[in-house]
Amino acid sequence: MPAADPLRDLGVRAGADGGTIRVWSEHATSVDLEVFANGDLAWAVERTPLVRGAHGVWEASSTALVPGARYGLRVDGPAGSDHAFNPAHTLLDPYARGLAPVADGSWRGVALAPLAESGFEWGGIAKPRVPLDHTVVYETHVRGFSKLNETIPEPLRGTYAGLAHDASLEYLTGLGITTVELLPVHAFVSEQRLVRQGRLNYWGYNTLAFFAAHAPYASAAAQAEGAGAVRREFAGMVRRLHEAGLEVVLDVVYNHTAEEGRQGPTYSFRGIDNASYYRHDAHGRYVDTTGCGNTLDVGHVAAQRLVLDSMRYFADELQVDGFRLDLAATLGRDDHGVYTPEHPLLRAMLEDPVLSTAKLIAEPWDVGPGGWQTGNFPAGFSEWNDRYRDRMRDFWLGDLRRERQTGTAGSGIGRFATRLAGSSNTFSLERGPLASLNFVTAHDGFTLADLTTFDVKHNLGNGEQNRDGTDGNNSYNHGVEGGSDDPLVNADRRRTIRNLLGTLLLSAGVPMITAGDEYGRTQRGNNNAYCHDSELTWLSWRDDERDASILETTRRLLRVREENPAIRPVRFGRLGETTPSASQMDWFTAEGTTMTIDDWHSPEERTLQYLAASTPEFEAFNRILLVVHAHGAPTEVVLPDHPGVTGYTLLWDSAGEQPVDDPTEHAPGERIPIPALSMHLFRAHGDQPDVVSGAV
Repeated sequence: MPAADPLRDLGVRAGADGGTIRVWSEHATSVDLEVFANGDLAWAVERTPLVRGAHGVWEASSTALVPGARYGLRVDGPAGSDHAFNPAHTLLDPYARGLAPVADGSWRGVALAPLAESGFEWGGIAKPRVPLDHTVVYETHVRGFSKLNETIPEPLRGTYAGLAHDASLEYLTGLGITTVELLPVHAFVSEQRLVRQGRLNYWGYNTLAFFAAHAPYASAAAQAEGAGAVRREFAGMVRRLHEAGLEVVLDVVYNHTAEEGRQGPTYSFRGIDNASYYRHDAHGRYVDTTGCGNTLDVGHVAAQRLVLDSMRYFADELQVDGFRLDLAATLGRDDHGVYTPEHPLLRAMLEDPVLSTAKLIAEPWDVGPGGWQTGNFPAGFSEWNDRYRDRMRDFWLGDLRRERQTGTAGSGIGRFATRLAGSSNTFSLERGPLASLNFVTAHDGFTLADLTTFDVKHNLGNGEQNRDGTDGNNSYNHGVEGGSDDPLVNADRRRTIRNLLGTLLLSAGVPMITAGDEYGRTQRGNNNAYCHDSELTWLSWRDDERDASILETTRRLLRVREENPAIRPVRFGRLGETTPSASQMDWFTAEGTTMTIDDWHSPEERTLQYLAASTPEFEAFNRILLVVHAHGAPTEVVLPDHPGVTGYTLLWDSAGEQPVDDPTEHAPGERIPIPALSMHLFRAHGDQPDVVSGAV
């Protein structure tokens, strides 16, 4: 936005001699600044009225607004169904960079100088800027990642500093991921319902303040020192991850706030300008497209500015690399509540000089009318691809169940292959395969191991009589619900995990691994563990609780993905054209013949050979062959005799408990045995092709 924008510089600008505060409220009739005693957050030592300027911006200066000052706002305004003004409440500045809790449950903002003036230095460490086609996202929780890691000093476990510890960095870089995606780290609180139950919100999707890092994730020493130290520890984490070559993406919740429904707590927005910050119907009732009680009204320019300023602050001053936008369909709803990819907020993200260089990942749905929008975000966004998740689960789990129960799997190879090749039936040619953020699991739902262990959710520990969490898991327990001592059942489960990992990490698109899936973490069948801050949700670091073979499989697959650009095309190909950074894709049957339309759509066809050749633009030419066999009985395949291919080297085989150590060489036309329910990846040798065929 231009520098002359009247909504510029909202919040506090603090210095040694005092500072200025700017607050937006369209409907307020008065706004007062209160500055509190450092030792008593209930005692206001100064009260200063703000003066209304143009476009609803209120402003005042105070010599008390120095770095570290605790402050709040008292706001008055008209009555009415859309309003909730109450000058008896001290409210939190929506732009507060630091927070201080008060015993009565309210909050004070903490004035902070810019990070560069606080003594923190980036030391020349720049953002890694990992190209999207090389990106592998690792979704994790700041506290849960290191809480149980005994190689990290106890005071740092479960903190920003713990995630930045050498032991954490060595593990993450050794695994082979490129980008750490953190569950919400904006300051948040637990919902009132959970508080009454004696529970808490562990995941953090209940934002209190959009400019402050969540203080409980900082070390005790930083918390004791105050908001400035919390911010420094957060920035230090980002710096250390960048130094290791790892990106930091934040899961951000701009669709609603912690103020919940109209009877919920008033912390900030409701008391400052309820009518403008939240969506209402004609009767003044909240329009809730989030399922959380309220919806931020991004049809209003002030809410748009709040989101953009928050993102810029974290991307610029705190140097994070990108954002995963929770319930992003809400962020694209216009004044009539209808989603549009041309929404000014979405366009502004793509046009902003800072945000346009960041990774922008949309969760492309919400719970409102027309809320499912997968494939409908503008170019420049990647999207969580739920169609990919559902198809791959069904292919390796649901189809296996059906085959064992009925003798037929019920679906063929075509829809699986379309997802494997980048979901061109969901994402436009302009956007290409990298618009697809591929995932099989996420924080919400079964872990990868639990997908193979449980047919139904086991959420009684959540206190909701097992009513919460989805019933549509597309899981298969392989004949036994829960843990088993049967070695055949456990071998079946591990093989399925390897097939799901192989599918995810060998697909075109951007893969996301959920933390712990790389070693077979379980949540004991809980598919909605949002309220558990315990060993149920924390990563285990004990060797006897981690499957070493699955971990080694993940490492091998990530290394293979990085080494073979044919697996990770940037663009969809056009039939008969040479498209830079696309992959030529050829499809063969088990007999090595080109697949026909009948083969593609046959519900009985469960074996596929996928030959992909890169079209070099920035990397050397590369070609791979992936053999997928999804029948419960072994078979044989004839390796394709394809122009220019002179041989095949086996790189990975999901049938084996351990990755291949001694690659075997094979010739085109050779008939080789393929075990039941397995995948085999080969590197193909030979000459570079001339033409790129279209994706499917």
